[in-house]
Amino acid sequence: MSATAAAAQARRQRFGLAQSLWVIGPGLMVMLADTDAGSIVTAAQSGASWGYRLLPLELLLIPVLYVVMELTVRLGATTGKGHAQAIRERFGPRWAALSVGTLLISATGALITEFAGIAAVGGFVGLAPSITVPLAAAFLLAVVVSGSYRRVELIGLALGSFEVAFLVAALLAHPRIGSVATSPWSHQPLGNRSYLTLVAANLGAVVMPWMIFYQQGAVVDKGLRERQIRLARIDTGVGAVLTQVVMAAVLIVTATTLAGHHRSSLTSIGEIAAALSPYLGASASHLTLALGIAGAALLAGLVVSLAASWAVAEACGSRRSLNDDPRRAPFFYGIYTVCVIVGAAMVLASHSLVRVAVDVEILNALLLPIVVGFLVALAWTTLPRPHHLRTGERVAAALVVGLVATVGLGWVVLTLIPR
Repeated sequence: MSATAAAAQARRQRFGLAQSLWVIGPGLMVMLADTDAGSIVTAAQSGASWGYRLLPLELLLIPVLYVVMELTVRLGATTGKGHAQAIRERFGPRWAALSVGTLLISATGALITEFAGIAAVGGFVGLAPSITVPLAAAFLLAVVVSGSYRRVELIGLALGSFEVAFLVAALLAHPRIGSVATSPWSHQPLGNRSYLTLVAANLGAVVMPWMIFYQQGAVVDKGLRERQIRLARIDTGVGAVLTQVVMAAVLIVTATTLAGHHRSSLTSIGEIAAALSPYLGASASHLTLALGIAGAALLAGLVVSLAASWAVAEACGSRRSLNDDPRRAPFFYGIYTVCVIVGAAMVLASHSLVRVAVDVEILNALLLPIVVGFLVALAWTTLPRPHHLRTGERVAAALVVGLVATVGLGWVVLTLIPR
């Protein structure tokens, strides 16, 4: 091979690597945001109450998460439209309003949870919520208003990287590999109501309505097209594995250190830190939770607010790109600002954050079938032939819709019917 040909080949390889790295982002961001403060509390409660029994569920949910979120990649890359816009143009403005309404309910609960997580982290170092919550809100506003799509994405991925702290915590807990591998299969208490409630909670925390709106909007805003679908699928698949591994790590930490110690009332981040202190050490437990939860909560707050902003702007036909400055897209940035401020204000004004978050999560699980149903309907009717749903994919999508519908109804039944 001549020197000229070798140089050309090297340039093509560098260009191919740069293209691959450029595509990475929407899937990883939305998946890491899925492991938010509420999900962390759910995983911690699962391990503390039932040991390793729910660990297989965390791993079995990986394909469920991928099946749903991969459809947003295909829809965004082939149509160039966000989720709300696609619904409005395919099914009409009333159906778009219904889908956006479910998103806003979900986003409200998520933002309460994220800012509550920030407040709890501040408590570790003696800072009052009146300081940490406004600072977090100001940070989220500054990130979006002063950046482009790519800059926002890079900051989001950096925040998500702090969730690695939970993997470190799992190692520090020194779990017995044999117990981790064998005990989940020894006995599944399927007749226990508390156990089934946590099964439903973990299932309901896997796919949030705002995730669907965010990833499709991010694919469009980033400018991904059909030729990049394969790489975008890899991005989504890696993210799906990573987020459930983080959930599994949190479960392993509490299962190893707290299971069997009557810690069945873990309902807040502060309680988790206090419970782990005797086993990991006060400094290690606080640092682990502070890093992991702060990164997860800030990233989720960013993703949730952007999902709501994209969706409302799409439904109204307004400009909605992070590559536009606020003067060119005032409505989009205005919605984002309102979301952040309202979420922060509700946390500062509330006296029962956990109860509010749990109530909204229950409603969120009930509303999820509506959002997933719209997603499957769009995929079924609008994807072009090279990317249309094959028979196996249609069956998988139908099973996922049935699963989330069953989970939503089951969660409501388990929670609301008197014992």
